Parts: sequence; C-alpha cells; structure tokens
Amino acid sequence: MKIALFADIHANRQALDACLAHARAQGAEQFALLGDMVGYGGDPAAVLDTVMELAAQGAPCVLGNHDAAALDPPLDSPLLGDQSAQWTHAQLAPRHSGFLADLPLARRLGASALLVHASADDPGQWHYVHDAGAAERSMAAASAIDPAIRYVFCGHVHEQALYFLTPTAKLMRFVPQPGVPVPVPPHRQWLAVAGSVGQPRDRDVRAMYALFDDGAATIAFHRVPYDHAAAAAAVRAAGLPAFFADRLEQGR
Repeated sequence: MKIALFADIHANRQALDACLAHARAQGAEQFALLGDMVGYGGDPAAVLDTVMELAAQGAPCVLGNHDAAALDPPLDSPLLGDQSAQWTHAQLAPRHSGFLADLPLARRLGASALLVHASADDPGQWHYVHDAGAAERSMAAASAIDPAIRYVFCGHVHEQALYFLTPTAKLMRFVPQPGVPVPVPPHRQWLAVAGSVGQPRDRDVRAMYALFDDGAATIAFHRVPYDHAAAAAAVRAAGLPAFFADRLEQGR
C-alpha cells in the first residue's frame, strides 16, 4: 500500500490541495497526517475540514505543537507564533477543536511504523529531529515501545531527511532526491522526516511530502509546485503578521 505522509500543513490550503492531487496521481491509497495542521497560515478551518474528511476515511493523525497551541493559546504574548495561535483559536469551530483535542501524540501505522510530529523521545516536549543524535534518540524510543517498529515517520523540522542504522548500529543520514524512491528494507531501522507541506524553509517554495510504499519497502520524497502567492495573500487578508506571508514567497 502506498501511504502519503503529510506534515506541517500550517493552514496552507493551496499547498494541501496540491499535495493531495499529486499524491493521488502517484497512486497513494492512504494518507497519514503528522501534525501541525494549523498555525501560521490563513485557512485553518478549510484545512481542518479536509483533514477531518481524510481521518473519517481512515487516515491516522497525530497532534503537533501548533495544533496544541491553537487549542490553548497564550494570552497577550508579543511572539508572532503565539499571535498566530490566538488568531487560529478564534477561527476554530467546536468540531475543529474537538478533533484536535482528541489527537494522540503518537500513533502506530500498522505493525511496523510509528507516527509522531516531533520525536518519539518524549513527544510532548517537541524535540527537533535535526541531526543524527536526535534521530538516534527517537529511534531508540520507538524500539522501547515495541522492537517490531522499523519505521518512524515525523515532521516538525520543515525539511526532508532519511536516517537509518547500519548493520554495525552506526546511524547514517541520507539526503533524498525529489521523486526518487529509496529502498527502506525492514531488516534495518529507519526514520523519515517528511518535510513541510505548507511552509518549506529551504529556500524552495515548493510543498513537500513523502510517499511510503510498505509493499515495495520504498519511500519517495516529493516536491510539489503550488500557488504560494495565493497562500501568502490569504495570510495577509487574515491580518496575520506579514512575516508569515513573506516566508511562503521565499521558502524560508
């Protein structure tokens, strides 16, 4: 089965729609949502309506830190992220809040995979898996949950990366090429960072997601063009800080 892994949508409806269409064209049969559906972007309700529809069709979802912040935003904070959380909170209908409130921090995907927004190592602390050491801690935490877990799928760092353990237990990082399937045989342990659907930060404005084929034991990391100008316009129309719109236009 081909499973599309979506992380860090960040209320970017245009990017989500583009990635959904691309993944379906690639043969995706299932979707998994790796957290941060909202925050920063101008269309949280529309994005959550789509995510909730996917969930109703069987897509597993986990909670992200921006989702949690939107449920209980800090008051009177000068931080831009907190201001986004305050605005997002006001946009959520009870059905949206109830959906987010019920999401787990981690969730199994079949017998051999674990979904988490940040790290499987104390997921509620939102540790960034940005290097080999953090990846090794996350993979070890997943193995402590169940040695049968061979794959950890996460987001949070807004980049795409693949880590694996060699037969000598040395952790290696692999930088994927867009659209090229990478063999990920289950006799090794793997951690894949799916990248950000809605807010890329590598100076490339294209959206990101990953497609895991559990039957073929491969994963492909994709980049998808979308109408980032329209997404930036939605941020400005919402009255959110212009910085969030600038990021979408510059991929940073």
